[in-house]
Amino acid sequence: MDRAAPGALNPRTRLARRSSFALDASILVALLAASSAPTPLYAIYQDQWGFSSLTLTVVFSAYSMAMLLALLMTGSLSDHLGRRPVLVGALAVEASAMALIATAGGVGQLLLARVLQGLATGMATSAVGAALLELEHPGRAGRAALTNSVAPMAGMAVGVLGSTFLVHFVPAPGPTAHLTLLGVFVLQALALTLTSETARRRPGALRSLRPAIRVPASARQSMLVAAPSVVAVWSLGGFSSSLGPGLARLIDPNAAQAIGGLIFFTLTASAVLSVWAVRRLPATTAPLSLGAGAVIPGVGLILLSVHVNSLTALFVGTALAGAGFGSVSQGALRTVLPRVAMADRASTLAAYYVLSYLAMSLPAVLAGLLTVRYGLLTTTLAFGGAVAAVGTAALAVILRAARTQTRRSAAVVLPPPRNRRYHDHFRTAHGAHRPHALPCHLPVPHRIPGQSR
Repeated sequence: MDRAAPGALNPRTRLARRSSFALDASILVALLAASSAPTPLYAIYQDQWGFSSLTLTVVFSAYSMAMLLALLMTGSLSDHLGRRPVLVGALAVEASAMALIATAGGVGQLLLARVLQGLATGMATSAVGAALLELEHPGRAGRAALTNSVAPMAGMAVGVLGSTFLVHFVPAPGPTAHLTLLGVFVLQALALTLTSETARRRPGALRSLRPAIRVPASARQSMLVAAPSVVAVWSLGGFSSSLGPGLARLIDPNAAQAIGGLIFFTLTASAVLSVWAVRRLPATTAPLSLGAGAVIPGVGLILLSVHVNSLTALFVGTALAGAGFGSVSQGALRTVLPRVAMADRASTLAAYYVLSYLAMSLPAVLAGLLTVRYGLLTTTLAFGGAVAAVGTAALAVILRAARTQTRRSAAVVLPPPRNRRYHDHFRTAHGAHRPHALPCHLPVPHRIPGQSR
């Protein structure tokens, strides 16, 4: 049975459209804050439990791979069951993960908690993203795409900054951070009961659980153009999150422990500012090209920082790479989502996040393997070179797509008529009213001197 028309709100609900939009945005922020909160804590866990850099990347990637599995299986589930039931279930799983990680006494519990967390985030991400699109005010077009770009990065920035603050000032930063987040998720789940459904229920929920990536034909070309730049920026994000703190200690062994967490905060905070800066650019390839272009010098500065042992160069390069991260994320969503029908929004967002988190997790695992075998310095050089190469290829793809789009736009422009009155008379006299008549633009006939009228 249909719950409500898409985008409609039940008049009996206690939360208006604007409040529901804010609640969904806060859920996305909180989920991604929880995903990045362990980043400054990994060094403490390593000291307490004595695991290697490879184990660290496995723990980091366990979250991403679990999220990918959830996206593949439940990415379109909310298109069938509705947004609210899926979000409430995801928040319940997320709260249990927070309780487990807050009481973890070893790497096994930490790994299990991250898997649960990844499953919950994957369940919720596409559902909350689609709900934001459905709650968007008709007079504020583009606000939902902007929120879908800003909220994840803002959440990651808040999570890593909050944990860094707790590491510096609180005796038990891990339990404090995750118990606080547990309370947030419980409150959000209760608040969801005060909202109404924005999507129609339709059959096929069990069938939708079969792992699949669904991108409508109308959006495939845009997704292919954006894919290389998405891979470049998200792989760099995975490296900064998992091995960034170790890189900071490699450059300056005497640096404060909080420096490692600030690396990832710099990346995400710069990404948020970048999304805000490019929000008014037209929804074309411009944000994508700016983002891919910013990644290349950013990676160059990161590699330079290793050679000259400069934390300043590391932070400046990370900030520049973060600006590219934000521009690419905003550009990808703004070029893909407008081409998607409402019924396919959740599955399309799921496909986008599958690509993003594959790019974030798999290179991070590979970097962990290379670090164990060849050391962090060699791994950083190889990884940075690979990201710069992908960023260069992405920029070439984007510029080529922009040239093709410009040629197609120019090909459909017809010259204006030289005489508007004659043109209208010609169209009326020669069957412009007929279904298959084509517009003609003919020159004005000149009367020969001496010829009778």
